[in-house]
Amino acid sequence: MDKKVLQKMILPPELADILSGDIKCVVPESRNHLLTLAMGNDDNMVYEVSYDIPGNGRILEATVAKCKNGVAINYTDVYMRRRDPECMVIADDEETDKPRYNDVYGADFEPLRKTTFDWLKEQELIVMPFMAGGFELGYPALLVAPMNSGFFAAALADIQGFIPKDKLPNHFKPNAVIYLAPPFRHTHFNSKQVVVHNRLRDMHELFSYNLYPGPSAKKGIYSVLLNIGEFEGWLTAHASTVKVITPYDNVLTIMHEGASGGGKSEMLEQIHREPDGRIQLARNTVTGERYLLELNETCDLQPVTDDMALCHPTLQNGSKKLGVKDAEQGWFLRINHINQYGIDPHYERLCIHPQEPLIFLNLQAMPGSTCLIWEHTMDEPGKPCPNPRVIMPRRFVPDVVNDSVEIDVRSFGVRTPPCTKESPTYGIIGLLHILPPALAWLWRLVAPRGHDNPSITDSGGMSSEGVGSYWPFATGKRVDQANLLLEQIMKTSNTRYILIPNQHIGAYKVGFMPQWIAREYLARRGSASFRPEHLVESRTPLLGYSLETLKIDGKYLRKGFLQPNFQSEIGNEGYDAGARILTEFFKRELDQYLSRRLNPLGKKIIECCINDGKLQDYLEHIPIKL
Repeated sequence: MDKKVLQKMILPPELADILSGDIKCVVPESRNHLLTLAMGNDDNMVYEVSYDIPGNGRILEATVAKCKNGVAINYTDVYMRRRDPECMVIADDEETDKPRYNDVYGADFEPLRKTTFDWLKEQELIVMPFMAGGFELGYPALLVAPMNSGFFAAALADIQGFIPKDKLPNHFKPNAVIYLAPPFRHTHFNSKQVVVHNRLRDMHELFSYNLYPGPSAKKGIYSVLLNIGEFEGWLTAHASTVKVITPYDNVLTIMHEGASGGGKSEMLEQIHREPDGRIQLARNTVTGERYLLELNETCDLQPVTDDMALCHPTLQNGSKKLGVKDAEQGWFLRINHINQYGIDPHYERLCIHPQEPLIFLNLQAMPGSTCLIWEHTMDEPGKPCPNPRVIMPRRFVPDVVNDSVEIDVRSFGVRTPPCTKESPTYGIIGLLHILPPALAWLWRLVAPRGHDNPSITDSGGMSSEGVGSYWPFATGKRVDQANLLLEQIMKTSNTRYILIPNQHIGAYKVGFMPQWIAREYLARRGSASFRPEHLVESRTPLLGYSLETLKIDGKYLRKGFLQPNFQSEIGNEGYDAGARILTEFFKRELDQYLSRRLNPLGKKIIECCINDGKLQDYLEHIPIKL
């Protein structure tokens, strides 16, 4: 390693020891340099990322194909193509509600930590400086990775940005280090994805024992930001954000939160249209009937964040609206819904003719060809991978907003299954609900992962991602994050809250259309403020208010889309059965937050739910501005 570069960094002793040896070590000089490292060298058209595993021989982890429009990474193990939600373990003795390493594996982590460092000493390495959370408000961090995993470094660089070798400032002292050691998943973890977090004084060590960037390069850095924010008293929301500009130049800024698969990236997309230009709002899963809309003009979209919204204290300016800024430099876009040409011309154009080569994952691609984002890698014959991805540097996105913004509306997305009176489910959420702040807080504590989730390995049934929907990535105490969320809601009383389903409304298949229609509707209105006569109390209190009517471009939507109990396939009987499923789920999930550490107001709100409180009871805890 260049000694001048090493002298610019203030490194922890273990890392300084690794880099002081006589090993080849590269600090990336440019994005092109990183893409070259991803391919092994400029001459390769296909590069195999493999490791010698004692007792198992050489195991091929992934292939990297050079295409005209970027590099395409494919994992040989189908399991590695999605994030395992159970991959996080905590190695330190700090407070946590997450599984501890010694409880899971029956041993102290320190011997494996030392073994990992010893293994890294024997490798040719990439050492990449970056700023976790962005160049303006972020925190110094490093990636230490074996040279043959260049695609991982390139992916992290596109997601978080990086500091080129010649731009590294003096006295660069990392607050976090990612140590990448892929072979250990086979030698120590039964070939599972494992990410070990070790929170030391002034240092967050993150040991990534797998090559899928989701749990470490992406969500691992999210963990670092949540840990810093928990200590400093702020949080990073799991959210996309978009400025919506109507044909009449009204502007509304929406932040859309939700568990994985909850529609965050989709909130940044234009409405998908049929070949004749119409919009299919819904298809009845019982009768096959299609419900089509004509919407001649749609709003212009200016994306702000895709997945991680930094709610830093310096962004709150006294307006009582939440201020946010993107915590990422690139977006890890899931494109499973683009399964043929013409589904999404916007992203198809960006990916087929990019300004610079892109990084693709889980897509079929022949070396030297154009990687097409609707040609998904097959997990098995006839079954495409549900988690194809492209990493899109935000500087490539047209009209992207680089400044911080104030949030007018916080929406929350839920993946919902079909619901009928014969097969009742929690798929009873109407197209758009207005939530009092107290209920908005409860929805974030519960954060249903929902129906048929494409992003993670366990996709069945209704489960919870917990506080703010970012709990899978947090390393501390659940109740502390709940308190931070409640305090944030109390301080931003001029931001309003809505709830939106995706996939199904009752018996109708709707995909992500509800959030696109809600976005167009609210922007045309100019706000999420409603007169009382426009709203009706939902049949179940957890859903706040339903709309009595919704008219967009002169056409009223069917009442059954707004209040699903009016669908003949559901009726009051099916709706009430689904409401019981939803209510019991909430009670079960909320009980774990009741502790002496919980904010007293939060305790009252949770007890209101557990005791079957009415909508008015929630309003008494925190009033809503209609």
